[in-house]
Amino acid sequence: MNRAAFKPLQNTALPHSFRQVRLERAREHDHPEGTSAIGYVIVAPLDMASRIDVETWRAHRDACRVVRQRPGEDDQLGHLVHGPADSWRFHYDVAGATADEAGFHFGSEPFRVGEYVSVHEADGMHPYRVVAVTPL
Repeated sequence: MNRAAFKPLQNTALPHSFRQVRLERAREHDHPEGTSAIGYVIVAPLDMASRIDVETWRAHRDACRVVRQRPGEDDQLGHLVHGPADSWRFHYDVAGATADEAGFHFGSEPFRVGEYVSVHEADGMHPYRVVAVTPL
């Protein structure tokens, strides 16, 4: 995504519920120990149950961002997008109409350190572990 498409975040203008969530690839066949080199950083509001807060997202959707990190590649910057049936997607191409990756049950999953979530990527579903949740 073009970095120019992002306005700088003003932390003082965001509700205190905004968090930075770090996901790292969990154990799977290609990575039996998991890997910190493959991950996502998500900036989003979390409710008291540590789930993504849809109402706060609606009010501050431009601030809800994702950074896709892969070894040997530039970080991809994108937005966290809410869809039908409480689905959540990562959208990197501002000009494109379709999202690039989808969070599996992100609407009902808590984002707490040690929890696991799944992301549907171009090559299939992959598990990720929540390794950090910090206030902005």
